[in-house]
Amino acid sequence: MDSKQTQPPRKKGGGAFRQAAEYWALRSLVGAVGALPRPAARALGAGIGAFAYAAVGRLRRVGMRNLEIAFPEKTEAEREQLLRGEFRSLGWQMAEFCKMSGYTRESASKFVRYDEAGLERFLAAEARGKGVLVLTAHLGAWELSSFYHSLMGHPMSMVIRRLDNPRVDAFVDRVRSLHGNRALHKDDFARGLLVAMRQGQTVGILMDTNMTPPQGVFVPFFGVEACTASGLARVAMHSGAAVLPGYLAWHEDERKYVLHFGEEIVVRKTGDAEADIVANTARFTAALEAAIREFPDQWLWLHRRWKTRPAGEPPVY
Repeated sequence: MDSKQTQPPRKKGGGAFRQAAEYWALRSLVGAVGALPRPAARALGAGIGAFAYAAVGRLRRVGMRNLEIAFPEKTEAEREQLLRGEFRSLGWQMAEFCKMSGYTRESASKFVRYDEAGLERFLAAEARGKGVLVLTAHLGAWELSSFYHSLMGHPMSMVIRRLDNPRVDAFVDRVRSLHGNRALHKDDFARGLLVAMRQGQTVGILMDTNMTPPQGVFVPFFGVEACTASGLARVAMHSGAAVLPGYLAWHEDERKYVLHFGEEIVVRKTGDAEADIVANTARFTAALEAAIREFPDQWLWLHRRWKTRPAGEPPVY
């Protein structure tokens, strides 16, 4: 018998009801947390992060496995401390997002600053007029990073994946774009990305998630081959845009976030396009790894970064 005939009919409107419930839950959370003083909002975020660490065992196990892969020399207790730090960092970012729409240049500059040398690198790359590709990761406060940059007069485009709930996606995009930022969604970003480079714009690309061939190529990440998006390398080689690592990390000694822009990564172009794509992707990934090693308790260890394996290799999860 056809199994489709045995399943009860799907209730019409169920998806719409769920989307509405998720949307209003998010609006309520943003409104409630956003109304709190920032220290209280961050304390609440840290508490939610601590609760999530204890409650979400599956993600905790993924995080610990990733830390075993990346830091085999560390003890289990050290890895656990890093993972707890990551959950705290995620809770803080939740609080910052809830309050972001109310931030002004003056208020945000009390707890966010540029690394001055990094800002000079960015401005010099921007002045060349061929576009700037900001190579970034789910590190620190990545949502606040591009928001602060736009707030300070440097709006940019961001390559992101659409959220499953279109109402939530639209709301989040509105907050991100309050000061001129623009979303380039992954399902249609290639053309927009090339246009942005021709116009000398800045585009941020998160390049630290698991991919599958042919969109991804295998390059070392913490010493283990990881399938990594090759699109940034292709666009950089084609456009001549500058590639700069960029990320917003929490500096405990200052009690501030610092927006870093690293040294420009010179793009290799030897004439062997496929080899150059792999080599450049490896260079970009090495730059991200260096940033993550500097702030290991602020990267998204919950993602199954090494899920896709080279042919013949067993799974790591």
